[in-house]
Amino acid sequence: MLIIEGISSSYDQVRVLSGVSLNIKGGEVLGLLGRNGAGKSTLLKSIMGLVKIDEGTIKLDDVVLSQKLAHEIPECGIGYIPQGRRLFPELTVGENLKMGLYARNSSNDVLDWALSLFPVLKTRLKQKSGTLSGGEQQMLATARALCLEPRYILMDEPSEGLMPKLIETIFDIVEKLKSENVSVLLVEQKIEGTLRISDRIVFLENGILKGESTPQQLNDNPEPLEKYVGVKSQKEGGSPSYT
Repeated sequence: MLIIEGISSSYDQVRVLSGVSLNIKGGEVLGLLGRNGAGKSTLLKSIMGLVKIDEGTIKLDDVVLSQKLAHEIPECGIGYIPQGRRLFPELTVGENLKMGLYARNSSNDVLDWALSLFPVLKTRLKQKSGTLSGGEQQMLATARALCLEPRYILMDEPSEGLMPKLIETIFDIVEKLKSENVSVLLVEQKIEGTLRISDRIVFLENGILKGESTPQQLNDNPEPLEKYVGVKSQKEGGSPSYT
């Protein structure tokens, strides 16, 4: 289990996270929702050691991640797909994937498994990643993270900039990760898809955790979504949509 206990983080002495505590179980998808600037990306970066925490503890089972350097955390079994994907645009698809393999000394079997989730990448292995479409770049970023053989993946706005058809593909992949017992901490603005695939939803406002709900609870009572995310629910044929 990934356990976050009372962490606070700052940028230039400005507090961004305040006493955040949550846990993520094996094979669980936890949706993290909040307005822009709520601290969601900072929380992911804090888990990965990219933002130094001021107080609190982050543990993966018995391993204290908050005592490790940033480059050591992926070795513990946590993958990270940042907002904007951050690929190496001048390297080919295959070379980007090998970066993930080398980081964990993973075998080609792992690469084959990652590519099986994104068959289109098999036809792009020699293509420079900077020439891929936005959807293909997101697929590549996810496949590269999977090459680290993570037990947990942190995803920051994976659907950003994608066409609706590709957005559904990303959510389907998250569901497949869950079925293979890979846990996902998902930061996402597409509310309907997030509720569909998440086991639990937590809300962050101004760096403070404001509550937890299940997707069913939010479909029945969407008030927290309006309060903490700023979206309104509309019933269309019995199924809620959010604007």
